[in-house]
Amino acid sequence: MITKPKLQKLFSDTESYHVERTKSTTDMDKFCQAICAFSNDLPGSGKVGYLILGVDDKGKLSGLKVTDQLLLQISNIRSDGNILPQPVMTVEKFSFDDGDVLVAEVQPSKLPPVRYRGRVWVRTGPRKSIATEAEEKILIERRISNMHTFDAMPCLDATIEDLDVSIIKREYLPKAIAEDVLSEDKRPIEEQLASLGFYDLRHNCPTNGAIILFGKNPERYLHGSYIQYVRFKGLDKAGDIINEYKFSGNLCKELAKVDTFIETSVAQKRPIPVSVLREETVSKYPYWATRELLMNAIMHRDYQSNAPVQFYEYDDRIEVQNPGGLYGKVSRENFPNVSDYRNPVIAEAIKILGYVNRFSRGVYRVQRELEENGNGKATFDFSLVTAFRVIENISQKYFELGFGSDMIVSEPSFDYQITPKRPSERHMKTINAPIKGLSPRQQKIVAYAQEHGSVTNSICQELTGVSKRTVTNDLTDLVNNGILQKNGTSGSNIWYEPMGQSGAK
Repeated sequence: MITKPKLQKLFSDTESYHVERTKSTTDMDKFCQAICAFSNDLPGSGKVGYLILGVDDKGKLSGLKVTDQLLLQISNIRSDGNILPQPVMTVEKFSFDDGDVLVAEVQPSKLPPVRYRGRVWVRTGPRKSIATEAEEKILIERRISNMHTFDAMPCLDATIEDLDVSIIKREYLPKAIAEDVLSEDKRPIEEQLASLGFYDLRHNCPTNGAIILFGKNPERYLHGSYIQYVRFKGLDKAGDIINEYKFSGNLCKELAKVDTFIETSVAQKRPIPVSVLREETVSKYPYWATRELLMNAIMHRDYQSNAPVQFYEYDDRIEVQNPGGLYGKVSRENFPNVSDYRNPVIAEAIKILGYVNRFSRGVYRVQRELEENGNGKATFDFSLVTAFRVIENISQKYFELGFGSDMIVSEPSFDYQITPKRPSERHMKTINAPIKGLSPRQQKIVAYAQEHGSVTNSICQELTGVSKRTVTNDLTDLVNNGILQKNGTSGSNIWYEPMGQSGAK
C-alpha cells in the first residue's frame, strides 16, 4: 500500500493515467470507472493506479471525515460484480491535520479488457473515456500474452463452427456488453469473442472456456464437462438408484436446467401455517443454498479432469463433489475467508448470466440459509486432495413436520410415553410400532391407531401438537400408502383405522 509521504507528493502532482483525485464521496459511477481504467492500464506501464478521495484538483484537502460506511462502500466495488474481471485493489484511510483521505490502490489486470457494466474504460493521461476499437485490441492482445488459466487457453482442435453462435448473440452478448456499445460493434464475431476471452486470434480457435460455455458438444473436447445427478435409496452408494440424470451440453443452456431442477425436484418446498393469515415455507433442501453450492462446484472445478461434477442425493443428505481440490491462495486454514479462481473466464460468465449475484459472499449466505431452514451448517471435506466435497444435511424441521414421509429411511426404534400434556390419560400408552418409511410423527399416529383400533384427525392434532393442515397431510400420505383407511365421519372428525380392520371406533 502507498505510504503517507508518497501520498502527500501525489497531492501536488498533476493528475495522470494512474492518479485521480476527487472531493466527491457519493459518485460511485465515477469511482468505478476510474478503478476499471486503472485495471486496464492502457499504457502497459505496470504501475498501480490511485483513486484519492478527499483532495481537490489543486491538491488541497477537503476536510473529509472517512467513516466505516465509506470504507465499506469503496471496498465493495471489488466484489459487487459490476467490474469484470474482478479488480485487484486495496483501500486505506490516512489522517492529516486538515482532514482524512481515502485511497483505493488498484493493480493492473492480467486479463484485460476489464469492463464496468459492459464498457471498457481507459485513461489517456488525466482523461478517462470508453476505449476505442484500437485501444480494446491492445488490451485483448495483452490478455492473450498473459493467459495462464486453462479456461483462457486455446482449444486447438476446435473451430468457430463448434460454438453455438446464435445463443452467444442472443443470450450472452446483450448481458455482457452495454446495448449502445454492442449496437455500434461491427467487428466479426471472432474479434467480439476475443475481447471477452472466448477466442484466440493467434491460433484462430475458441478457448476452452468458450467450448464449456457455448460449445455445441463440449464433451467432444472436454470429456468430464457435465453434471451427474443420482438419487440413491438409503444412506450410501450401495443402495438402489431411484433416479439419475446427466446435465450435458454447454453451460449457457444447462445452468437454466440445473436451476429449475433444484427448485422443482430437490428443494421440495412446503408451506407451514404460522397464523390464520400467514404461512412460512420449509424445504427439504433450501433452493438458493443448494443452487449456490452446485454453482460453486461448476465454477471452480478442474475442467482438465475427465470426471464430472457429482450431485448425489441420499435419504439424509446431499453431497456435491467436483474434481480439483482447493486452488491457488486458498487452503483449509483460510477457507472461506480467502478466494481464488481456477477458471476466471468461466466465473465471469456465470456472473454475467445471473447465476452468481456477488463474489466472495456465497458460503456465508449458504450457511445462514441452511441453519434457518433446519439443515444445520454444510460440511466441507478437504481430505480428498484432488477433489472437493460439500455435504448438506436434510432439514430436520422438514422431517419433523411430517413432510418426509416419502423418504426411505432406516428403521427407527421408538419407545416413549405420551405425556399428560396430550389430550387425556387414555393416550398414555407405551408404544412400539416402527414402520419403515414414516416420519416419527406418523409412526406415533399409526401406533395409536393400532393400539386403539382407530384414530380421528382431532386426536392426531392433539397427539402430535401440530396444525390441522399438517395432520391432514400426514393422514393423506398414510391412506395413499395403504397403511390407514377411512371409516366414516362424526361431525368435523374423520375416523381412520389400520388397513384391513373394519367397524372399529
